[in-house]
Amino acid sequence: MRLAALAVTSALAAAVAGPLPPLPLGKLLGAPDRLTVQVSGTGNPLADGEYQLECDPPAGTHPKKERACARLDQLAQEGKDPFAPVPEGRMCSFQDGGPATAHVTGTWRGRQVDARFQRRNGCEIKRWNDLEPLLPGRAS
Repeated sequence: MRLAALAVTSALAAAVAGPLPPLPLGKLLGAPDRLTVQVSGTGNPLADGEYQLECDPPAGTHPKKERACARLDQLAQEGKDPFAPVPEGRMCSFQDGGPATAHVTGTWRGRQVDARFQRRNGCEIKRWNDLEPLLPGRAS
């Protein structure tokens, strides 16, 4: 009887606490975050190109690798997925942020990443800006 009560109590406690955040398997297994960032159409030839980024410790060809890794860590600590697309049906302001595009692939926190970014409306502009300096800002 005590074992059953303990199991029920544990299940209730877990339900009240809510879902646990995903485990950072890459960190647990010792695999570094490895991302390839391809950027084009920014209007700044110094920002356009392909960059490699590794975190823990920061390495690669990304021009702002330390700050980019710090930003990704900050978003993870906030429980955000920086590579998630804009949710379907979200109302976004109609504005044009320019022709810049980015494609990020690789591994982050133990999972595969294949995310595309544009600046075609308010939601996409915010999504891009949230990833600065991983993605170049307007003054990059």
